[in-house]
Amino acid sequence: MRYMTDRKRAAGLGSAKSGTEHYWHMQVSAAGLAILVPLFIFTFGCILGAPHEEVVAYYSRPFPAIVAALTLVVGLTHFKNGAQVMIEDYAHGFTRKALIVGTVCLSYALMATGLFALIRLAL
Repeated sequence: MRYMTDRKRAAGLGSAKSGTEHYWHMQVSAAGLAILVPLFIFTFGCILGAPHEEVVAYYSRPFPAIVAALTLVVGLTHFKNGAQVMIEDYAHGFTRKALIVGTVCLSYALMATGLFALIRLAL
């Protein structure tokens, strides 16, 4: 005989069993972006329009390079999670799976390309 009520069995699961996790990931990445985006705008704006040699020297310093890399990674992670939630809400079946896989692959490919370009610029 089961002594668990329907409410007790469903507590914390949500409809897809990961809604709370997605919510907290989005909240944490949004808070990170609230700090990183102004820092990125400040650091990027200082070097905008400068010659290539000056840009390379600027991004060879740790602070601007770390701010740019963190903004790229956190921003694209936030995009990936937000797009996944949106796709889960509006797509069904194989289309849902294909769109989620495509979005995840796109976001990781953009992260890798951006980080590779930043590392190449800094070295």
